[in-house]
Amino acid sequence: MLPRTVRIAEVFEETRTVKTFILDAKVDAQPGQFVMLWLPGVDEKPISIAAPDPLTLTVCKVGPFSDALHQCKVGDLLGWRGPFGKPFRLDATRPALLIGGGYGSAPLYFLAVQAMARGIHTTVALGARRADDLVFVERFQRLGVKLLLATEDGSAGVKGYVTQALAETLDERPALYACGPEGMLVAVHRLCHERDVPGQLSV
Repeated sequence: MLPRTVRIAEVFEETRTVKTFILDAKVDAQPGQFVMLWLPGVDEKPISIAAPDPLTLTVCKVGPFSDALHQCKVGDLLGWRGPFGKPFRLDATRPALLIGGGYGSAPLYFLAVQAMARGIHTTVALGARRADDLVFVERFQRLGVKLLLATEDGSAGVKGYVTQALAETLDERPALYACGPEGMLVAVHRLCHERDVPGQLSV
């Protein structure tokens, strides 16, 4: 599959290290899938889909590729191909608990949109090191989900890790869907076993 070249339609600065790029394209994809994003002359990397139409990608500046991408402006050309990867599968028989760590919350927004459209009671728990590292808080609020926040420094929501904010919600025996750092996913995996609830983790 060759990359399709499109222009950047909009760029939003989410946090000091995270930007959202809206491309002049749409993709037939499901939540949890990703595209291969090509920056001509630089590299190609897998990026999760935050929204399919228009194609929306949220990227943290963590290395040479993402640093170069963050310098791109509206009108610049990017290439993409996909979608790839195994998507999340919503369980309509249980409430949904979406757990996002850092910029891992972006692909969960795509899932939350679908869950709300299907009438599934949805709680979103977001965690980050500090308040200004939380991603997509306002977008989730506009969706009308129940929103839980946790920050390691206590500047927003519960002080500590996002898994520490879940006790009451876990009593509802939800289906868990998570995306974020490996340590967080290990903790969510452990919770699923301890509380005997199903979980789907996106690495």
